[in-house]
Amino acid sequence: MRAMIQAAGLGSRLRPLTHLLPKAALPVRGVPLVACTLAWLHREGVREVVVNLFHLPEAIREAVEQERPRGLAVRFSPEPEPLGTGGAIRRAREFLAASDPSLIVAGDMLLDLELGPALARHRERGDAVTLVLRDDHRAARFGTIGLDGAGRVRRIARRLDLGGEVQRGLYPSVRLVAARALETLPDRDVFVDLDDWLAPRLRAGADDVRGIVLDPERCVWEPVGTRAEYLGVNLRPPALSYLDVDARGRARGVRFEADLVIGAGAKLGAGVQLQRAVVWDGEQVPDGLHARDGVFAGGAFHPCAEGEPGA
Repeated sequence: MRAMIQAAGLGSRLRPLTHLLPKAALPVRGVPLVACTLAWLHREGVREVVVNLFHLPEAIREAVEQERPRGLAVRFSPEPEPLGTGGAIRRAREFLAASDPSLIVAGDMLLDLELGPALARHRERGDAVTLVLRDDHRAARFGTIGLDGAGRVRRIARRLDLGGEVQRGLYPSVRLVAARALETLPDRDVFVDLDDWLAPRLRAGADDVRGIVLDPERCVWEPVGTRAEYLGVNLRPPALSYLDVDARGRARGVRFEADLVIGAGAKLGAGVQLQRAVVWDGEQVPDGLHARDGVFAGGAFHPCAEGEPGA
């Protein structure tokens, strides 16, 4: 199977951290976020991956090349401008169409699920697109997608509602796409796949755009889209069945001290007191700094608590 990791985003809600590193390369417990995604894809049988690039592309290239599992081939799809989720798929269409289906995932999350049930359902029903959804108590915050009794998509958040919904789930940006579906992508460069590709198909009566809702126990999902979320996954990381992130971090020299993550080669000056904080690799924390709920990166401390601007 072939897959796409969408990693071209600017990460505006994570600034100023994403002025230093792009989202996919941000360290979680000392390990680049993309390492987790690559390890999961490899575990699920993916052997070829394309990663789209725009913001700080070299940092993502470096992280991918260092972290990709043996046997996983990776290529890149540079974008001259941000193309949106749909435009990125269209640009990589030829690569993805060689796999039926292909898998497309976002690059700003920690994810752990067994793809087998969704893949089997996709093939049994002959879906053009299958959206993997999660029964999640955070639905009010992130929005949901609604399905009818046959699993057909009937609602997309508040932007599309065709009626007949009997089930709903949070959408963690995981979708299986049949090769034939890629032939129906809009003929333009910049667009969003849900709103500009799938929604028009649904309005026109398509019945092969469906979803599958997984129980929380069968689908671990933690977003890394804001500074508060980034701090949260570092301090309270979900257990991943396919990768011991802490063991990999320790092997690189990362230290974990109560509610601190101290990157490899980082040094804390005299009298430093940090609480609920992350220090990136190689940083030199100045003497006497007292701070909490944030990240020390690029020579400065960046607050990341809920309610902080951008968090």
